[in-house]
Amino acid sequence: MLDHVGLQVSGYERSREFYRKVLAPLGGALLMEVTAEQTGDGAHAGFGTHGVPTFWIGTSQHGHGNGTVHVAFTASNRATVDAFYRAALDAGARDHGAPGLRPHYHEHYYGAFVLDPDGHNIEAVCHQPE
Repeated sequence: MLDHVGLQVSGYERSREFYRKVLAPLGGALLMEVTAEQTGDGAHAGFGTHGVPTFWIGTSQHGHGNGTVHVAFTASNRATVDAFYRAALDAGARDHGAPGLRPHYHEHYYGAFVLDPDGHNIEAVCHQPE
């Protein structure tokens, strides 16, 4: 059900180095970084094991989700991502990124983002090609 989680941080470089050090004994490593230019928002660093980033930290230039949690749920296909997005908006969520490809993460990354009633950044993502 869970694909990855993320935390908003106040100091990107400081937090990136902190998590690099504290996750190393657990087998975790910094696996990916994306820039603010690539995301259209803030810089993000993904940590994980076996080549899969499952824990992310990042900043937000637009103030959305600052100080909140990011949770991404796994979707089996792109139609399910679209259905999640529609259902979330119908339930009162605010748009935070319409369904679409996010190739700065990887070639087949198809996700949709909403802000829940408390401002948390909630996502559905499909990693499969369609």
